[in-house]
Parts: sequence; C-alpha cells; structure tokens
Amino acid sequence: MNRTQVRPELGNQRFWYWRGWRVRYTYVMPEEPMAQQRTPMLLIHGFGASLEQWRSNLGYWGQQRPVYALDMLGFGHSQKAAILLGADVWQMQVYDFWQAVIGQPVILLGHSLGALVALTATARHPEMTERLVLLTLPLARQELVAGWLDRLARGIEGIFATPLLLRPLFTVVRQPEFIRRVLTSIYQKPERVDDDLVVSFTQPTLERGAARTLCYLVKSRTQPEFSDATADLIRQISIPILLLWGTQDKVLPTSWADQILAESPPENPQITYQAIDGAGHCLYDEVPETLDKTIRDWLGAENL
Repeated sequence: MNRTQVRPELGNQRFWYWRGWRVRYTYVMPEEPMAQQRTPMLLIHGFGASLEQWRSNLGYWGQQRPVYALDMLGFGHSQKAAILLGADVWQMQVYDFWQAVIGQPVILLGHSLGALVALTATARHPEMTERLVLLTLPLARQELVAGWLDRLARGIEGIFATPLLLRPLFTVVRQPEFIRRVLTSIYQKPERVDDDLVVSFTQPTLERGAARTLCYLVKSRTQPEFSDATADLIRQISIPILLLWGTQDKVLPTSWADQILAESPPENPQITYQAIDGAGHCLYDEVPETLDKTIRDWLGAENL
C-alpha cells in the first residue's frame, strides 16, 4: 500500500493493489476514542465518479466513526483495467478491500451504481455488512426491458459500443465545459458545480487507458451478466436497509423506488424508504446536512 496526495476534505489517501491493479482509497479516523470504536462506514461512488464524490460527507461522517471510500476499478484514480466490468467484479473488489483493510462488519453505503454494487456485495457476503444505505438504486436492465426488446436494445448498443465510434466521442465528453454542462443539468443546486467538482470528473479521463476502459464499460453494460436483478438481490438480504431518493432526481426517477418497494419481499420488513424533498440525483453533495441527519436518525442512538 502506497501513500498518495493528501487533501484534508478527502481524508488520508492510499493506493492498494488488487489482483495486480492499482486501487485508490481513503480513510478518516475520528479523534474521539469512543467514535473510533463505532461501526466503520464504507462508501462506494456512482458511475463516472470517484471518492471525490464524498467531499461534503467525509468530514461529517469521519467525526462519528471510521470512514473508508475507494475508487472502483476503471474509475477515479484506480487503474483503467482492460476487462469487462460489472457489478460482480466491483463487488469482489469491495469485498477483498474489506477483508484486507477493514476486517469487521461495516455500514455499507453506495450511490446509484455504487448502491447496486453495495447491494450485490451484501447479498454475496452477508458477514461484511451490518447495515446498508442506498442513495438511489438502479434497476437491472432485465427489470426494465425483456424478451425481444432487450435483445434488440443489446444489438443496437453493441453497434455503438465499437472503439471506432467511442474513441472520437470520448475526446468530446471529457472536455471540462461539456462535463460542467452535464453536471449542471443534473444538480438541483448548480452552484455546487464548481471547478473542483469538474476537475474530479475530468482528471481521471486523462490517465492512460481511460478511452479503452470506456469501451469496455459500454460493452460490459450490454452483457446480461452486468448485474443481477435488484429484486432478486434484495430477497437475499435480511439486515436493515435505508433507501434514500431525491424527489427531483433527473437521472433515476422516484418511480423506480416505487417499483423496488413493490417488489421487496414481505419477509424483510427492515427496508426504510425516505424521499428527500427538493434534492436531486446528487443528494449527498446537494443536501449533505439533511442526508447526515437522516442517516443518523435511522442508525439510532446506540450507533452514535
């Protein structure tokens, strides 16, 4: 494990090597001895993001308990691996990181794609997670389209997933002004789209192999094994789950939350759902104080 740069708001950053690939992670250890003994929290970012995603949260949560966050393989400053990626690969990365670095049950928190990875990891390795927090949760594509329509969609996506088309497109989408426009359209608080946020998305695209990894990511997304069905994963979990959604989410509509809750098994009554009024897809950065209070209230006094 090697040390990398230190930015106070991002904790103590390190490199960890997983199956020969470089993975960046960070941790924050609270000063208070009692807080150091509380259940650690492990954070998993969303698609296209990195551990910088938690810039507004690490300070809050790091005062309450040990907090860890990592860049998933192919994202952030983790290595741009030339392999097909998916929820199963990332959940194995998360589990192996947990075994190597943390080694005790955690509060596992994921956002969007990271929530799907957290859900998958918890279903595969129940000993790892004490409680699960999901900030929006994508449905698997087989839950959205099926049969001939799914096969048609995969065929079309496969055509557009060729490097000849993706590489020229990559030079456009990684431009700072393009990324700024996209983020501004997603954020409910556009003033939060500052230079630091834009840089956190653009810097990883300049690393060696970034364009190639994009090709693998797009191709991976067309594969049936990219992820299990969300409903199937939830059925395998019996620990408490907190599902949070911004009411103004423009990326994943709240109707997806309704579908998830409708398909959740009655034998697991420990799913708590709360819509955060006025928040969008990036609720962790738009309303960090509200998010922090919501999670703390759900955890209860015994966990604080």
